[in-house]
Amino acid sequence: MKVAILGAGAIGAYVGAALHQAGADVHLVARGPHLAAMRQHGVRVLSPRGDFTAHAHATDDPADIGPVDYVFLGLKANSYAACGPLIEPLLHGSTAVIAAQNGIPWWYFHRHGGPYDGRLIESVDPGGAVSAVLAPERAIGCVVYAATELEGPGVVRHLEGTRFSIGEPDRSISPRCQAFGEAMRAGGLKCPVEPELRNDIWLKLLGNISFNPISALARATMREMCHHGGTRQVIHTMMEETLAVAEALDCRVGISIERRLAGAEKVGDHRTSTLQDLERGKPLELDVLLTAVIELADVTGVDVPTLRTVHAISDLLALGTAA
Repeated sequence: MKVAILGAGAIGAYVGAALHQAGADVHLVARGPHLAAMRQHGVRVLSPRGDFTAHAHATDDPADIGPVDYVFLGLKANSYAACGPLIEPLLHGSTAVIAAQNGIPWWYFHRHGGPYDGRLIESVDPGGAVSAVLAPERAIGCVVYAATELEGPGVVRHLEGTRFSIGEPDRSISPRCQAFGEAMRAGGLKCPVEPELRNDIWLKLLGNISFNPISALARATMREMCHHGGTRQVIHTMMEETLAVAEALDCRVGISIERRLAGAEKVGDHRTSTLQDLERGKPLELDVLLTAVIELADVTGVDVPTLRTVHAISDLLALGTAA
């Protein structure tokens, strides 16, 4: 199995290192000091489950790699439309693209069935720009339940979780999903193939849609947001509205809001990825989180006033980071 990790940051390098340990032919695409460190020393993973180092091939030029069986996308969703020159050298006729993104994916209504089948979600795939680069037929969905961060160039700190749920847009248990899941499990990760992966998408989104923008607006950690009474109530309301949109699309999360809040509180003084992006002056990944759900609320006729309010304020913040 030949795998390219396009965007081998904290999550991508962690997955690549695990697959390399399992014997897969892994190629890491990165740049800058992180790339230089991986080339010289490999990927060093620091984890409560045991530290290890993986010496996979690392490059900044996908043409050095050539076509692969799987591309694991570790890029931010807001860079998908522009990734054509990077991904094209990696593709052959049956290459699968596994997008480890937060929020609503561009392929969400591909082979969905029902009245929304094939519908374009403009906020995540404007004018079909993402679909033109990443054909939905290639897509395997992926919901990440692992927390990692780059402690330094070439060094990944694994904080918690090893689950990467994957699934086909058409809900089938495909051979390509089964093969990738087996490789991930051989590398020590959990990788269930979920027919109803959209339920997992909404479960993960329940936290991302609320904690991520609020953390950036308040410069707050998970613990701080959960412990502040007023903020906790705002987050609770955002989750209620998000669940209403999910249910209008026939998705069931299967977890109470209080349980979701309790789980977030246990994470402690963790800074969300959106807060980390803000602190580093990077663009904020809000379209696939807030904007997409508000678009889906408009489609389904669900009232989401709190989501709209938080979106308006966080969108202004995001415009400032993009300037």
